[in-house]
Amino acid sequence: MRAASRVAAVPFAVALTCSPAPAQLAEDGHPEDEREEITVTGVRQPYRGTFALREIPQAIATIDDRVIEENTILRLTDALDLNASVNRQNTLGGLWDSFSVRGFAGDENLPSGYLVNGFTAGRGFGGQRDVAGIERIEVLKGPSAAVLGRGETGGSINLVTKQAQLGRSFGTAALQYRSFGTVRAEGDANLALTGNLTARLIGYAEEGDTFRDMVHQTRWGLLPSFGLGLGKATRLTYDFEWTHVAVPFDRGIVVLNNNFRTVPRSRFLGEPGDGDTVTRAIGHQLRLQHDFNDRWSLLVGASHRDTRLNSFSSDAETARARQKLYVDGHSLSRQRRSRRYTSEHSVLRAEVSGEFEAAGLRHRLLVGGDFDYFDTDQLFTRYRGPVVTAATTDRAGYVLDLDDPVYGRFPPPVTTPMFDRLDVQRTAGAYVQDQISVTGRLQLRVGGRYDDILLRVDDRLLKTLGRRRNGRFSPQAGVVYALSTPVSLYATYGEGFRANIGADAAGAVFAPETSRSIEAGAKLTALGGRLTGTLSVYQLDKSNVLATDTLNPGFAVAIGKARSRGVELDLNGRLPGGVDLLLSYAYTDAEARSRVLDPNFSFEIKPGDPLINIPDHNLNVQAAKHLTFGTRGALLGGGIQYVGRRNGETGMAFTLPAYTLVRVFGQFDLTPRLQLFGAITNLFDEHWYANSYVPVWVQPGAPRTGTIGLRARF
Repeated sequence: MRAASRVAAVPFAVALTCSPAPAQLAEDGHPEDEREEITVTGVRQPYRGTFALREIPQAIATIDDRVIEENTILRLTDALDLNASVNRQNTLGGLWDSFSVRGFAGDENLPSGYLVNGFTAGRGFGGQRDVAGIERIEVLKGPSAAVLGRGETGGSINLVTKQAQLGRSFGTAALQYRSFGTVRAEGDANLALTGNLTARLIGYAEEGDTFRDMVHQTRWGLLPSFGLGLGKATRLTYDFEWTHVAVPFDRGIVVLNNNFRTVPRSRFLGEPGDGDTVTRAIGHQLRLQHDFNDRWSLLVGASHRDTRLNSFSSDAETARARQKLYVDGHSLSRQRRSRRYTSEHSVLRAEVSGEFEAAGLRHRLLVGGDFDYFDTDQLFTRYRGPVVTAATTDRAGYVLDLDDPVYGRFPPPVTTPMFDRLDVQRTAGAYVQDQISVTGRLQLRVGGRYDDILLRVDDRLLKTLGRRRNGRFSPQAGVVYALSTPVSLYATYGEGFRANIGADAAGAVFAPETSRSIEAGAKLTALGGRLTGTLSVYQLDKSNVLATDTLNPGFAVAIGKARSRGVELDLNGRLPGGVDLLLSYAYTDAEARSRVLDPNFSFEIKPGDPLINIPDHNLNVQAAKHLTFGTRGALLGGGIQYVGRRNGETGMAFTLPAYTLVRVFGQFDLTPRLQLFGAITNLFDEHWYANSYVPVWVQPGAPRTGTIGLRARF
């Protein structure tokens, strides 16, 4: 009753946009370049220009809200599983989003960055992103240096939020129950207020247990937005984000001597008395679009986001000499930790896009600039037990018996600060991109971006102030050739320049990461645009790559160079007979290319060592059939996800096993406005492991999980 009453009281948010504007990307991938027939409700997406999918020399995959809804997905991490180029990484005990694209993950000690409506937004400590309010997820793969510049080499994730549709009133409300006693309510209401003012109310609340013992979670979010049409050619939109997550810190299970059944996957190895880790995010976006005419447009925007994370946790000791588990096989030595992390992130940007003709050639031009300010303030404290000897007591090791866990057996040890520092990154950049139609079939893209990066690390414990400033020009070039009406070929080359936040354990500020990328492929648009696909091959090379320093929590170590290369196939669309198809496959070969000895001699990284949590083979495929029973509609679908073996510890031979998960889902219209929906994930209850940091920090995946709910439309 307590969970249900809280969920029923969910507050709803407001979202608002303006009159229709030309689309930046044909959402259905239609091959015809008919700009006057491609429209969206809301503002333009930045960094794009007016291009159909087949004209872009880059692999792009889209996961829309329909697919997310059909699969009853709640988190961004789960939605990204639908694209094989994206792999799960370490999530700080499930408290932030962390993923790799094409084998590269960025800094393992910070959340993975992503874009929201073109603004960088995922780098702070706001907890795992909920899918509420997301219209579609764009996986922008490969080199994008000409405009994005500072993104991860493997690609960028852009979340396009739901925007109000002018002059219409409609909405949905849903209530669902999920295995382990989780209840969730959410709502989405589009309100037509005046001729130039619209609102969309979106909110969610969720509460319940999980398959992990002692792990209860509470989540809610408000996503209000305000928009105003300032005449026919100008639109102003303001978005607000307020989210809250409370859940115990959970490092997962331990794997002793490569036995993944050392403990049940449900067993919690922390301390319930540590309480919840609480994360919060408050964000703002302000976007102005002005169309000078049907060829030229201006985008100006600003965003600001504050995040906060507070926690206590009891984590398995990672150093072998301090771990009693390796002595008797059941006594788990633990550390006691606390975290107080905050961040502020501000972005300003402006872009002019348009087209013109010169020397008989059509040019589509983007010119813009942005300013990015990000700071993260981290206070981390820790208690660590002594090296295990015959005289070491269980209390000194803060031990938990794996066979018969007694929580609260010892009073929590007193922690001392391990690091207390402020990291600041300030980046200013400018970019230009020109796509030239050489003939009716051949297009060339040239562009470049210059970034000036300032890094400052204020280490309050060492009483040092580190500083580094670097600038670099990153070029990009691409070619697209329309082989036939349904098939186009492309190739592209790009360079990247990305700041590495922070310093190593000795206080040295890291040099920025640089990269070179090459990609080629073919794009398919068939069945009148209802079926799209991309086949691509690529190679990415990076320098100044970071990996986690296993003996210094919260710190990283530079491992030099890394390389990723692979082959990808994405298909998405509706086949004849009312069958929706989604297929994504990736072969990824990601490895270190330098020999590096950790400064604390904890491990050695050698050329050819695989990067952590990256499978060679990754496959996701699903199909859904639309059915009709009299006047009532229905849908029945299923999917399979296969993830291959992965390295589970940097520089070591520990490996996570491959797994195959099966899911089924369905919907049935009880009335024209009321729908029953449900899903079962991990249908055959396979034991699987989402990611790993070391063998004593392994995240088990959820067992068979069922969901059932009702959705009303009005």
